[in-house]
Amino acid sequence: MSDETPRDGDLLVRIGAIVFLIGALATLATMTPLFIGAEPLPSVFYWVCMLMGVGFLIAGAGVVRSVLGQRRQAQTEAASSAT
Repeated sequence: MSDETPRDGDLLVRIGAIVFLIGALATLATMTPLFIGAEPLPSVFYWVCMLMGVGFLIAGAGVVRSVLGQRRQAQTEAASSAT
């Protein structure tokens, strides 16, 4: 484990990665029957594939939140050192 303190947005990035991986696994599961000549899976599985995009957006929001937190911290430090 890291002794680094968690920053703003770290949790969102981790959740986004997990959701993305679930969507990627669903994509593999839905595409496999098409390549092996089996019956396609129900359309519900195709909807689960869209979790890849949702996970990507969640992770992106976490990165933006982290950047804004670091910028805020840098501005606070600059203001306190200027006085």
